[in-house]
Amino acid sequence: MSDDHRPDPATEAFVTHRNLLFTVAYEMLGSAADAEDVLQETWLRWMGVEQDTVRDQRAYLVQITTRQALSRLRSLGRRRESYVGSWLPEPLLTTPDVAEDIELAENVSMAMLLVLETLAPTERAVFVLREVFALEYDEIAAAVDKTPAAVRQIAHRARAHIAARRPRGLPSQAETQGALEAFQRAVQTGDMQGLLDILAPDVVLLGDGGGIKQALLRPVSGATRIARLLTVQQSRMAALPMEPALVNGYPALVLREDGEVDTVIALRIDDGLITGLYAVRNPEKLSHMDFETTLHR
Repeated sequence: MSDDHRPDPATEAFVTHRNLLFTVAYEMLGSAADAEDVLQETWLRWMGVEQDTVRDQRAYLVQITTRQALSRLRSLGRRRESYVGSWLPEPLLTTPDVAEDIELAENVSMAMLLVLETLAPTERAVFVLREVFALEYDEIAAAVDKTPAAVRQIAHRARAHIAARRPRGLPSQAETQGALEAFQRAVQTGDMQGLLDILAPDVVLLGDGGGIKQALLRPVSGATRIARLLTVQQSRMAALPMEPALVNGYPALVLREDGEVDTVIALRIDDGLITGLYAVRNPEKLSHMDFETTLHR
C-alpha cells in the first residue's frame, strides 16, 4: 500500500471488477463456492502480472478468470457424472436490482443455468462472454485460446443450442408475487386444489440432496403428481419456517430448521403458472445462503 493507505493499482483494479469476475465464474460453473475458488486463483495470477504490460485491466482479469473457470469446469464435469441424483446449481440470494435487470436475472436463473450445463465447456464460456457480457470476439478468443473466426462459429452454434431450450423470460413482479404467495399458502395448508391451480400441467420438480440429504433422485413431472407429493410432505414443510426470497433473480422459498437453511425451493414462472420447481437440500450448496451476493454484468 502507498503512504495514503490506498491499495496499489493492481489490487484496486481487482476489487473494482470483483463482482463482475464472480458473475462470469458463477455463470460458467453454477457454483458460488467454485466461483470463489476461481477468484482466489485469479487474484494470485493477477498479482504476478507486470502491470506495465496490461492495456485493459478489465479484459485481462476476465481472461484470467475465464481460463481458470474453464479448467475447473472440465474437472467438475467428471465429478458430476457420479453425482447422486439430480445436480442443481448452487442457489444464491440476490438483491432486488438483479431481478429488475431482466436480462441478467434470466441468465442466472436456475432454469438457464441448467440449460448452460448442456453446453460443452468452451461453448459455455463463449456464450456467457458474448451473449451475457457482450465481449468482442477478439477478447473472447484471447480468453479461450481460439481464433476470432473459430469463436464466431462456436458462438453461433451455442446460440442455436440455447435458443431451443432457454426459458421464456422473466415474469412481471405482480405475476411473481401472486404465484409465490399462492404456492406458499397451498404448500403450508396442504391445499391440493390450490396447488393444481398454480402449477402448470407440464411442471417439473427437481431435487438435489447430493447424497447427503434425502431428495428426489429423478425429476418428477406433471401438476397432479407434484401436488400429491407436496401434500404428503405438508406436515413437515408446515413445521419449518418458510421465508419468501429472491434466489438467482427469481422467487423462491427458504426453509430453515434449527436456524439453519434446510431447503431452498426456487420457482420458474411462465404466464402466471409455475413451470419449474428446484429444491436444493445439499448442505454443501447452502453455505452461501446467509450472505447476500450481488451479481453484476
